[in-house]
Amino acid sequence: MITENVFIEDLVKDHPEVIRPLADHGLVCIACGEPVWGTLQQLADNKGVTDLDNIIKELNELIQSN
Repeated sequence: MITENVFIEDLVKDHPEVIRPLADHGLVCIACGEPVWGTLQQLADNKGVTDLDNIIKELNELIQSN
């Protein structure tokens, strides 16, 4: 289950299918082919994303359907 405390590098490694949906929400988690460092919450804070709870819900639904 994805939470706001998941590290981006773990998320990308374990669930690469979330890369595109994250980018669609303005949360680019790959830079120069490498995962961005930090947690999903830190990335959202840095990008000014305020609806992280809804994004996490969407991502969890995505990984459960795969």
